Amino acid sequence: MTGPRVFEAAAGWPSLRQRWARRVADQDLELLDDAVAFAVRWHGDQTRPAGEPYVEHLLEAVCVLVEAVGTTDIDVLRAAVLHDVVEDTECSSEDVRERFGDRVAVLVDWVTKPAPSEGRTRAEARAAYLARLRHAPDDALLVKLADRLSNVQRLDTHPRPEKRRSYYRETVRAIVPLAQSHPWFREWYAVWREAFAHLADEAEPGDPGGHAGPTSPSCPAPAGPSSGVSRTIGISRSVFRA
Repeated sequence: MTGPRVFEAAAGWPSLRQRWARRVADQDLELLDDAVAFAVRWHGDQTRPAGEPYVEHLLEAVCVLVEAVGTTDIDVLRAAVLHDVVEDTECSSEDVRERFGDRVAVLVDWVTKPAPSEGRTRAEARAAYLARLRHAPDDALLVKLADRLSNVQRLDTHPRPEKRRSYYRETVRAIVPLAQSHPWFREWYAVWREAFAHLADEAEPGDPGGHAGPTSPSCPAPAGPSSGVSRTIGISRSVFRA
């Protein structure tokens, strides 16, 4: 059986930008320039569990929306780039709102897992977040489905077997049902579920839920506005390479 389509962004933003010149309007590409630079500044040198630069995950989510789903709504695309800045860095929702407007901030808020509150465990907070997604607007679901697709498309590369198992189970239980109203995502997740079914066979009751987030501390943005994509430092050396 052929596995699910895999989306890659290792070549960096300039390569994607050039590839999408006929798909995305010039003015929208410029808005994405700003969103990518903002995300790079905040995520800094964070990496994914398998070691790749964290911003590759954000660009993969946008790849899914542009190249597979055909999304052209610039607010949805910017939200996909920014979907982890509030959850995984010191960036606030208000920072996102001031820079990108109310709609982008609301979309990012829908896909941001809240920190555990007093009297609630991390597992309980995560369960509440997943339950809340059932009521998310369609645009926010597109961002979430693209986000999770990037997280699980290479699930076998996660260095911790128990995370692979728990993330597979959680995706099947909580995310796959959300994809049913989106034909492309429904088909992709069906193929993925079968391709990774061995993780269900390996699963053991009691495996903790996992977050496939960054593995290094968040890097707050420097004071003052970005002076442009080409001058962004740190992780941008890999994300923005030509």
